[in-house]
Amino acid sequence: MVQRLAAFAVRCRDSPLPPEPAADVTGRVLDVIGNCLAGLAEESASAVLSMVRAWSGTPQAALFGEAGKLPAPNAALFNGTLAHALDFDDTHLPSILHPSASVVPAALAAAEEAGAGGPALTAAVAAGIEICDRLGMASYLPELRNSAFFERGQHATSICGTLGSAAAAALLYDLDTEGVASAMGIAASMGAGVIEANRTGGTVKRVHCGWAAHAGVTAASLARAGVTGPPTVLEGRFGFFQAWLGGTYDEHALLDGLGERWETLRTVYKPYPSNHFTHPAIDCALALRAGGLDPDDIVEIELGVPTPTLRTIAEPRPDKVRPRTPYHAKFSGPFTVAVALLGGGGLGVYLDDFTENTLTDPRHLALADRVSCVADPEASAIFPTAFAAVLRVRTTRGATLEHRVASSRGGPTTPLTRAELLTKFRLNAERALPPHQVDRLATTVASLPTTTTAATISEQARPAPA
Repeated sequence: MVQRLAAFAVRCRDSPLPPEPAADVTGRVLDVIGNCLAGLAEESASAVLSMVRAWSGTPQAALFGEAGKLPAPNAALFNGTLAHALDFDDTHLPSILHPSASVVPAALAAAEEAGAGGPALTAAVAAGIEICDRLGMASYLPELRNSAFFERGQHATSICGTLGSAAAAALLYDLDTEGVASAMGIAASMGAGVIEANRTGGTVKRVHCGWAAHAGVTAASLARAGVTGPPTVLEGRFGFFQAWLGGTYDEHALLDGLGERWETLRTVYKPYPSNHFTHPAIDCALALRAGGLDPDDIVEIELGVPTPTLRTIAEPRPDKVRPRTPYHAKFSGPFTVAVALLGGGGLGVYLDDFTENTLTDPRHLALADRVSCVADPEASAIFPTAFAAVLRVRTTRGATLEHRVASSRGGPTTPLTRAELLTKFRLNAERALPPHQVDRLATTVASLPTTTTAATISEQARPAPA
């Protein structure tokens, strides 16, 4: 199986990439860089930056928003941490994972080290994201309507992202099919991630994509140096699917239509900086607010969501109605509903809605306490193809208001427009760079499939020298 994935990846590099996935990559790179620049002030980013600077080493690849260069694996670690630090990164709904936050930083670091141009970088990102998405799809359990990774407490984003990152980096190191297969085979021994932080807090989850990017570049470097991976690393008796999923996987989801049907194109952007399971609830709350609902008139709120998401956004209830940190609040159904009813910024809810001030604000806390989360059969029936929800509100006047969304904003039926994606990018990037530099960076990324180099992007994603 790994050889088939590797052969697909090499075809992406050595043959013309179809126009649609090539164009799609520019949006992925733009979104990741914006998220990275917005995440620079996060505690987890500062901690990783301090560590990788202490490690030092050969200057090979740039750090987003920071001066200097580091070895490519270490730059990927920092940039990947930034990419996932705000939970603002894109999601492939059928596999319930975030592919770009690990694959793009890994590819940019490897491309800069290798001196690669835009077409090679574009192909590597497209192949890496596709492999990551399909590994996640192979884990889907129809009987539970959920990912087997999630059922076991594992973070598919970082586990699958390690292999996708390795494939992308190996392409940029100009490895052949066997070399790319070995890079993924090596990476399978490096991927990791436990998602308990989604429920009860902790900052480690924000490092998961950084570690996946770091491990992917390291695995590709080892393959380039001559280390080999097992040829049956995925399906073998002691392989990836056995180790992570108990041997249960969908080979058809992994391989059918590879190179013809692009799962990459089904990877959706986030309009709001919170766990994607909360987005349909935010949509409902914003719609009711736009219709004239006064938060002070609310007696109680019932939020209906897909059954598998309750463990993430509703449990344990004391932690969800009183989140410990702004980041923890992003994984709370009750608190994100309160934020949508009271706050607003960016594309509807923005980073400034998740601060220490909102976390302790009596109105936010009172509203969150009025929200009860329940399983909704309609939302459960279509999960994870789309993320749906229904919000029912009882007011002080005795009225009951209801709003349902069948697919969250930015999802398959309501994708973000290019203008909305650019708005998100500018809002994020301007937290670290001046507007004129942000505009230039957006223009540069747009030309990625034809002329731009990784070095040019990395240079423009840092403050200009004083």
